[in-house]
Amino acid sequence: MTDNPGGGLLGSVRRLFPYARPILPFWILGLTMAGLASLVGLAIPQVLQRIVNGSLGSPDGSALWWGVGVVAGLGVLEAALITARRRFVLTPSTRLESTLRVRLYEHLLDLPPAFHDHWPGGQLLARSIGDIRVFRRWLSFGAIMLMVNTLTIAVGIALMVSVSWPLAVIFAVFTIPAFVVSVRSRARLRGLSRRSQDQSGDLSALIEESVHGIRVLKAFGRELEALADFSEQAEDLRDTELGKARERALVTLVMTSLPEVALAASLVVGAFQFAAGNLTTGGLLAFFATAAIVSGPLERLSEQFMMSVQAKTAIDRYLEVLDIENELTDPDDPIAVPEGSGRVELRNVVFAYHPTGSPVLDGVELVLEPGETLALVGLTGSGKSTIAQLIPRLYDVSAGAVEIDGVDVRRLTRQQLRGLVGVAFEEPVLFSASVRENVALGRPDAHEAAIREALEVAHADFVDGLPDGLDTVIGEEGLSLSGGQRQRLSLARAILGRPRVLVLDDPLSALDVRTEARVTERLREYLAGTTTLVVAHRPSTVALGDRVAVVHDGRIAAVGEHRALLATNPLYRSIITTHDPELETAR
Repeated sequence: MTDNPGGGLLGSVRRLFPYARPILPFWILGLTMAGLASLVGLAIPQVLQRIVNGSLGSPDGSALWWGVGVVAGLGVLEAALITARRRFVLTPSTRLESTLRVRLYEHLLDLPPAFHDHWPGGQLLARSIGDIRVFRRWLSFGAIMLMVNTLTIAVGIALMVSVSWPLAVIFAVFTIPAFVVSVRSRARLRGLSRRSQDQSGDLSALIEESVHGIRVLKAFGRELEALADFSEQAEDLRDTELGKARERALVTLVMTSLPEVALAASLVVGAFQFAAGNLTTGGLLAFFATAAIVSGPLERLSEQFMMSVQAKTAIDRYLEVLDIENELTDPDDPIAVPEGSGRVELRNVVFAYHPTGSPVLDGVELVLEPGETLALVGLTGSGKSTIAQLIPRLYDVSAGAVEIDGVDVRRLTRQQLRGLVGVAFEEPVLFSASVRENVALGRPDAHEAAIREALEVAHADFVDGLPDGLDTVIGEEGLSLSGGQRQRLSLARAILGRPRVLVLDDPLSALDVRTEARVTERLREYLAGTTTLVVAHRPSTVALGDRVAVVHDGRIAAVGEHRALLATNPLYRSIITTHDPELETAR
């Protein structure tokens, strides 16, 4: 995860223009209001100059009161313009923040499991929440104030020149180096900012991993070791933040001290000019009032440059994920869902998780006839679960084809295909929602009777004992339930839609033998007419199958009925009769 140096900040912002286009008119209005407020603020010293030079000598003081009224009016106008700027900018920028966040989440949902296998959740969380927020803050405040302050400095110096060019030159001589130092610090700050945001993402990932694995940490007494790892990463982040603070402190020192020195030097020279009659009292007042206004933006430039650096880093990190192409896409010309009864065929399938890696599957040939239940058996690492994930096209074959009712699954949209194929994984994933919502995830319009039937088939009668029955909200990932309960809810979810093809990746591994037997018997009745592939990691699950396919070294070594294979196939007999430990536990 490296910084994207190309294009600078403007190049990165330009990439987001399609999303920002709807709010651009409001943003420009906000920028205009901010610019006008700055110009109004600069006009006040000029009015003061006229008051001091002219109105103080009027006999009745009427001109003075007119001047006071003008200054008060300008102050009110400036406040109104600042308020308008915030109204024009804040609401649209939060809308853009929401749009960018939804776009990234949509992209994450679209990306295949292969992407999520390698990207830490904490990094994705940091990009979708923190980085987008950093960009929104810069857009609604940092970018506008950077441009407005630049305008304030330029117009302010021009006004100072009009009052006294020697004093303006002295002021510029001191402030230009401060500006140069601020600009040059951006390169160092960019690297530190990128490192800081990456480290924050890594720290989030570590927290997420520790929370998910808290039972394992406690069971093995590894809390202190986990704390030590976290402390080490937190200390690295602290060191980076201190580096940023030191860099910013140096820039702030320069940006604050040089304008103040410039004011002091201008004051000395201005006093001599006033004494010589080359500068009026009003002119001296106007110059220093304008210089005071200009000094504020000069001092804040370093902070706004830092915000720009952080925004550039945030945008790059956001685009880094958004630029990842999904190689598992829908076809340009999808066909209609084929008629049929769920015949599945794997034709000379080759698959590798990495393009340069060794194939996990190498020439798999397998046919599941309509309505058949086929048990897939093999040692750990033989490729069983990989075959199961190719049918719903969670991964694409490297070569060969997977067909349902004679149609290559790649010719259907993913939505079409996953309406045909139901899946229950060995490791069930539940969401922080009600039992009803979890079971009806693939069929949200299902009636309660259908949900109840699916729960009955999965022997998930424990649901009625939960506080609110079907409407009980289960905790994050369903960890408030036992492993067997989560598996049964996952199984009910898979069979609810009565898919044409059902893929079960050892869905009963967490059940005791008696419960598994009852579920198996009920499933056989319920699945009559449904083509089903059952990945069996233990011999008892084989009972679901009409036939058995033996997977060995990425190939189908044998296919047949359980009894026949037991009698004729040494590999199958070895797997079954020795009760390989890998088949007795979850992979």
